[in-house]
Amino acid sequence: MSLRKTSAQWLAKARLASRSTAGAPPSTAAKCRWSSTRSSTHPAANASASPWTTSRVLLLATAVGAGTYVATCAGAARDQDYSRPAKFAGLKFATVREMEMALAEIRQTTSPDTISTDPEDLRAHGYSEWSSTNIETLPVAVAYPQNTAEVSRIACICNKYRIPIIPFSGGSSLEGNFSAPYGGVSVDFAHMDQIVQFNEGDMDIVVQPSVSWMDLNEELARRQSGLFFPVDPGPSAKIGGMVGTNCSGTNAVRYGTMKDWVINLTVVLADGTIIKTKRRPRKTSAGYNLNSLFVGSEGTLGLVTEITLKLAVVPQEFSVAVVTFPSIRDAASAAAAVMRAGVQVAAMEIMDEVQMKVVNLSGSTAPRKWKELPTLFFKFSGTKAGVKENIAMVSAIAKSHKGGEFEFAKDQKEQKLLWSARKESLWSMLALRKEGGEVWSTDVAVPFSRLADIIEVSKKEMDDLGLFASVLGHIGDGNFHESIMYNRNNAGEREKVERCVKNMVQRALDMEGTCTGEHGIGIGKKEALLMEVGIDTLGVMKSIKQALDPYWIMNPGKIMDVPA
Repeated sequence: MSLRKTSAQWLAKARLASRSTAGAPPSTAAKCRWSSTRSSTHPAANASASPWTTSRVLLLATAVGAGTYVATCAGAARDQDYSRPAKFAGLKFATVREMEMALAEIRQTTSPDTISTDPEDLRAHGYSEWSSTNIETLPVAVAYPQNTAEVSRIACICNKYRIPIIPFSGGSSLEGNFSAPYGGVSVDFAHMDQIVQFNEGDMDIVVQPSVSWMDLNEELARRQSGLFFPVDPGPSAKIGGMVGTNCSGTNAVRYGTMKDWVINLTVVLADGTIIKTKRRPRKTSAGYNLNSLFVGSEGTLGLVTEITLKLAVVPQEFSVAVVTFPSIRDAASAAAAVMRAGVQVAAMEIMDEVQMKVVNLSGSTAPRKWKELPTLFFKFSGTKAGVKENIAMVSAIAKSHKGGEFEFAKDQKEQKLLWSARKESLWSMLALRKEGGEVWSTDVAVPFSRLADIIEVSKKEMDDLGLFASVLGHIGDGNFHESIMYNRNNAGEREKVERCVKNMVQRALDMEGTCTGEHGIGIGKKEALLMEVGIDTLGVMKSIKQALDPYWIMNPGKIMDVPA
């Protein structure tokens, strides 16, 4: 099915009800609301049946211990059966006529330019060339609100007509997080990209969701504030999406993840209600921690329209260095030893020999050429004395694990060049694609004492399968990524990649890890989430979802399946 259908054609394909099976993997999903849905890694690829059937996932979930912590009263029924499918049944989305009425009403209550049905616009909001999971269905319309009040009106109207809402900011997610399996309206925050309030004395700032983290730091530097926002994922990420997936980035080992930097949120709920999760103090014990509920919820509970962020002081001294190792195990072992020694590195990243070769081939850091060996990248920051001491300690640890000589950046320009090899890693891989080429990028996280084990085994499996794949990641917090290149036109290649990724996820769970460190669940890892947390824990998540969004219109089909 072509992704370039007009809005009218999409509407003509409408179906009156969703028949997705609750608890089933995406590949078993039936017809969607406004068109047929077929789960695949690329729109042109035929989706193969997933080897993870529902019964198999439940069996594996039990095997890894998920859901085994629930105590039940012997011989008595529980008051809440969180896994009971009937509890979440009977949902229907809007008809075609209701969809048309809703779009007209949104235009009337906001402005005629708020809604776009341009085919290219729809494609850009439903398909991503770097996502590991894509589906054929696109949103029926894209809304461009100007402020929180307009977002509230859009949500209110969509709730009235039972129309799915999919939030969109940077569009850089990798697990199909902003795809539109049930059509609906993609809410793009492109016009909400302003700094609302800067409280320099309190070291916090209020921003709208489409503010780029890189632009934010440039603005803070321009104002000579001496402050910066330390969470640093991919270069194109925006604050709204970073909240949605609780992203981290290269600085996570020192500064933590997104959840650690959110003071409060302004959220528009499914029915248009506007709430504030907290006030502005950094510390509070006032009621439930709603920040933690919405951060990482991938837009399934509400639309975040303003974010109050903590800021950090720019360190006095800053240094960047790289060191190579003869094997990926040596590099990973050295990283674990650094963590065990308690050295306060600002960042510690790993790239294997394949990824170093990819960076050289892509020319993204030209004229610099890198040794094509497993490499650790370090950032050191703090006082001059502290940085000097930390460098000495890390150098000694690296040498004890067969590390080569440390190579330090001479100045700020070279610091950016050295670090750019890591920040440009995914784009370097994408640049090497040929006709039909795809890159599947995914992540897991394990306790860092097991990192060397999982990386070594995963690399061997990829090599044995003949896959061109690289390993990189935030090694300081046990989070690593695989980027695997394959050709969608070659029979069997996608199946190899799927098998490799699912084996990696299973290994991570066996090691008491997680199926995703920072990419989120989206569509691509719903089965893995069930394996990780168990059916009762997933049922609790569904209960929270149903309480805040009884018609399941907020980013439906992400994290968990829409009830039949």
